[in-house]
Amino acid sequence: MPFKSYWTFAFLIFNAAWCFAEDEHEMEEFLKREYSLSKPYQGVGSASSSHWELMGDAMVTTDQVRLTPDKQSKQGAVWGRLPCHLTDWEMQVHFKIHGQGKKNLNGDGLAIWYTKERMQKGPVFGNMDNFTGLGVFVDTYPNEEKHLEAQKKRYTPRTQRIFPFVLAMVGNGSISYDHERDGRPTELGGCNAMVRNLKQDTFLFIRYVRRRLTVMIDIDGQHEWRDCLDIPGVRLPKGYYFGASSVTGDLSDNHDIISLKLYQLTVFRSQQEEEEEEEEITIPSVDNFEFLKFGLVDDGMSGIAIFFAVLFSMLGLIFLIVIGLVVYSHWKENRRKRFY
Repeated sequence: MPFKSYWTFAFLIFNAAWCFAEDEHEMEEFLKREYSLSKPYQGVGSASSSHWELMGDAMVTTDQVRLTPDKQSKQGAVWGRLPCHLTDWEMQVHFKIHGQGKKNLNGDGLAIWYTKERMQKGPVFGNMDNFTGLGVFVDTYPNEEKHLEAQKKRYTPRTQRIFPFVLAMVGNGSISYDHERDGRPTELGGCNAMVRNLKQDTFLFIRYVRRRLTVMIDIDGQHEWRDCLDIPGVRLPKGYYFGASSVTGDLSDNHDIISLKLYQLTVFRSQQEEEEEEEEITIPSVDNFEFLKFGLVDDGMSGIAIFFAVLFSMLGLIFLIVIGLVVYSHWKENRRKRFY
């Protein structure tokens, strides 16, 4: 090989290695034990020195924190005591949902929270409604589908979901979670996830970095993350609390948290990004959220509804044009008569 070729080859290898190193160091993660929950759960309890606090029917065993047992009308939660002031973070949730109920005869699911409020009982998977912050829900019961069946109606093929379903919602303290519609009007996105009664481990991955929310799942036992949702422009304040909650009604399941591991992400930012991050966020919000919400409503419109909406719009436009022409002809006739 000519001498010049050796230098070209070496230069390419060096370049590739340098780029790879840059990518590897662009984002580093560090486990934050004070915001994490794992075996043997020594930091869980009612003592003021513990980092996590139980609520309701939740209990600690040697293998998990059981939010609710497989019994009717139970409600439980575990909440972190320390507010999180990290800019970029990643939560890895190891959980298990299992019980005696058959498909679609179980409920209701569990939620992972990053909210301003903590230790508040309520109807949203065991937490309060009109919360302030982020909720990621593993919904195991199709309330809307059962409601439509009771009315002898059916989903359109475009809007039907397969349950269990994972979805995310950002609340600002005044937005209510629509339980009867399984959170559709306010969801940011989601995916189906068959997580009940599996032999293998099930995981949920929640990442918040550069004001971007990413949720992934690993439920197939292949140790591979599968995309669930990826939303830019999510603005979450610092100083909120992490937690997990669950609730059962007439139907039930065991809802178990095996671990919650929070990682601090060290991310390289450009100068422009640094300047944008200096802006303090006080109220949770999502850029273009109204657009996303209207998009969900439009998806629910049937073809017949769209046809009639367009038809009546055209008829209204034609009617206005005819009225305008009549008025204009009368005005022109009167104007002509004034000259005679």
